[in-house]
Formats: sequence, structure tokens, C-alpha cells
Amino acid sequence: MSSVVFITGKDEQDINGKQPAAVRFFAHVFSYIFHPLFVPLYISAFLLYVHPAYFAGLSKNEKSIRLFSIGLNTILFPGITVLLLKGLNFIESVFLRTQRDRIIPYIASGTFYFWMFWVTKNQLYPTIMVSFMLGICISAFAALMANIYGKVSMHAIGMGGMLGIFIIIMKSNSMLMTWPLALALLIAGIVCSSRLIVSDHSSKEVYTGLLLGAAAQFAAAFFV
Repeated sequence: MSSVVFITGKDEQDINGKQPAAVRFFAHVFSYIFHPLFVPLYISAFLLYVHPAYFAGLSKNEKSIRLFSIGLNTILFPGITVLLLKGLNFIESVFLRTQRDRIIPYIASGTFYFWMFWVTKNQLYPTIMVSFMLGICISAFAALMANIYGKVSMHAIGMGGMLGIFIIIMKSNSMLMTWPLALALLIAGIVCSSRLIVSDHSSKEVYTGLLLGAAAQFAAAFFV
């Protein structure tokens, strides 16, 4: 006689909660290193310093200034916004565990990302950077809309955006993307697995985040 086992969201969380302490420790480490606030800076650094063509005419000092500007708008300002919201008791936790806590941070981050998109567009940045900034702006507001119906993993959105922009670069034939894309897939797998281990996200929420992040980049590339 055959039997069918159904794994519910609660069962999934129970399984993840039984992971060894060392596994959970490294899952936390990867979750912090690849926090969604940091991903735009990492990808911008790749475009500025690793890609051989997009910013080839800039000096190291000019590249550093642009990376600093990107960091201000994609890390510092959104981060300060979350801290202020916590200080004013508008949110329960800086970790944004509930749908309610995520509403204002999504709006604030989307606004800062839109400003960065507007800056890159009007200061004649390479098209790929303009497209990338528009993509993360779209993903922030798409996540806000999705948040009405349920939580979506913000880490997974960041990883989906990273995969999406790397696929776009690969299709442009401007750089051999074998190792960057392979590394991005590895990182995305580790980070998404980490979120399943140390957060209350379900597999559905992680997969939805991946698709949302990648789709936002593809949509931005189409419009730009």
C-alpha cells in the first residue's frame, strides 16, 4: 500500500529549524553578507571594476566616487529610513518580518532607487547601469504590490536581480560571462537556501522572489 506525505509550511519550518548549529551559523553569515541592501552595490562594483568595457574611460578615483554615490542611495539612505521607522515605533523590528513592517521600507527604497535611476540616466551612465537601476526600482514597487497578498523573500529578490542582470550582460556579448554567471548561480543557491534555514520563508516565497527580481531586470532592459 502506497502512502503520500504532504509537507506543509509549518512542517517545512520545523525541518529547517532542526539544522545543525554550524549550518545555521553560516546561513546567517551569508544572509548578512548578501543582504538585499548590499546587492546593488556589489553588482555596481562588478560593472565598474570587473567588466572591461562599460566604464573603461574612467579613472579609479572617478569609479570610486560613482560607487560611493550608489552606496549612499541604495544602502545608507534606505538603512537610515528603517532605523528611523523603528525608533518611531512604526515597525516592530528592523528585520521586517511582517508584511506590515515592509510597506514603508519598500516605498522608501523604491524612491531612492528611482532617484538613482534618474541620476544615472541624466548623467550619461552606460545603458546597462541605467537599466539595472530601473530594474531594482521596479522590483521594489513590485514587491510592495506582492506584499499585499503575502510576504516575498527580499533576499531572493536581490538574487533574482543579480541573475537577471548577469544574463542581460551575457546576451550583450560584451564580456565572457561564464564564471560570473556560474558564481552568481552558486551565491543565489546558497543565499536562498540560507533563507529557508534561518527565516520563516516558505519555498514559494523564495521562488517568487527570484522570479520577481529577474523579471524586473528583464522588464527594465526592454524599456531602456
